[in-house]
Amino acid sequence: MRRVSRPFRVVTWNVNGLRARIDNVSAYLAEKAPDVLLLQETKVDDARFPKVPFLELGYRVEAFGSGGYAGVAVVSKEPVTDVQRGFAEGPPDQAARILAVTVRGVRIYGLYAPNGTKLGSEAFSYKLAWFRRLRDEIAGRFAADDPVLLGGDFNVAPDDRDVYDPEGLRGTLHVSDEERAALADLCAIGLVDCFRSMSDEAGVYSWYDYRHAAFQRRMGMRIDLLLATRPLAERCRAVVHDEAPRAWPSPSDHLPVEGHFDWPP
Repeated sequence: MRRVSRPFRVVTWNVNGLRARIDNVSAYLAEKAPDVLLLQETKVDDARFPKVPFLELGYRVEAFGSGGYAGVAVVSKEPVTDVQRGFAEGPPDQAARILAVTVRGVRIYGLYAPNGTKLGSEAFSYKLAWFRRLRDEIAGRFAADDPVLLGGDFNVAPDDRDVYDPEGLRGTLHVSDEERAALADLCAIGLVDCFRSMSDEAGVYSWYDYRHAAFQRRMGMRIDLLLATRPLAERCRAVVHDEAPRAWPSPSDHLPVEGHFDWPP
């Protein structure tokens, strides 16, 4: 008998402060019930992470944070294995930006890439070095046919279709040639932008500034991505940028981005 694959739904969401958005996140999980939720910018240390609302909804939680501005978490309906906090090798990162787990045979990296602050700054150099280090880790640990998914806030708009004003923003943070090249080098090891594998549409964004009525005026960027190795990307059936939570009270400035996969094959 032919085995029928089960839908596998993975969401990435920069919540911009989990304790401030816990009601929104809980409401989203109760309504959408994804298999895995990757959270970024939780801004909470592990001891204060609010696990109870997730547990009450039937989810398991792995968290990596130290307070401050960063922090990542993986919330999963199914057991997770091989939990990795930070880079696999080498010196510790400057902040809690990487949490990797294995779920349903897929190696999943939940990522919060550095912002970069300002072109030419030390923070910008750190951002570019961080991408090189991530690229080297993925290339060194996985083969092209391994099912690997990188989801998170990459803080880079891949190309001009992904920003509301390509000419006006050209060369600025998130849109610079250096940042785009760093992301392209990461993808060149065999990662596919799942959304772009299915759509050439411009004007689909995942982040809207709180200022200038940016959401209402469609002044956004697509910087929250799902990147997958080809075996997994070929089984991606949809990528949804859910705008509803951006209009809720006290929203994050990011949308949840949901990937639907036919997995396992």
